[in-house]
Amino acid sequence: MLPIIGVVSRPEVLNSGNKIYYINQEINDAVVKNGGITITINPNILQKYQRLNIEQFEEIKKIINLCDGIISQGGDEILDYDLEIIDYCYKTNKPLLGICQGMQTISYLFGGNIKKLNNLSHYTLDKYVHKVNIKKNSKLYEIINKQIINVNSRHKYYVTNTNLDVVAYSDDNIIEAIEDKNKKFFIGVEWHPESMIEYDILENKLFSYFIECCRR
Repeated sequence: MLPIIGVVSRPEVLNSGNKIYYINQEINDAVVKNGGITITINPNILQKYQRLNIEQFEEIKKIINLCDGIISQGGDEILDYDLEIIDYCYKTNKPLLGICQGMQTISYLFGGNIKKLNNLSHYTLDKYVHKVNIKKNSKLYEIINKQIINVNSRHKYYVTNTNLDVVAYSDDNIIEAIEDKNKKFFIGVEWHPESMIEYDILENKLFSYFIECCRR
């Protein structure tokens, strides 16, 4: 049976004015390529800024419990249901991968602060933007097996601190990856590996390892 990966949806307003919840197709493709299948986890609320009550989150937990792993994808803002889902994954040791704003949300939940970048050098659609230096004693290094990698970059905000282990930095000292290596898989990265898997085998290792953890 294919491992089920729940992807936390993001709110969006289309040019038509229609409001939707979506998951990034590249994330879906990365999961499928590595032997998984995705389902969408939508907020059980009527308005995106509404706080979840206990009964509403109990319904979301039923969906999370169907999943073998969770991805907190990129986006523009931290919402209440993001924090609740990540916290539940941490407490239940459910494999979790945070990407870009997903990483920022994880950091925020664990005592972190987030600031807006003074310049947009980290926000570009180029295939490679800067290098990332990964700590050798980290799970991320164990997965990728390389200390310095080249990554893309599409974020306007950055994490200044967190109570989790910071395991990678950019050349200009921006936090690029966090983790708790005592968990099955609890890792956040600032770049977008899902956009790189077709041209960078190292980035596919992250998804491959994640899916394998979810399969066990």
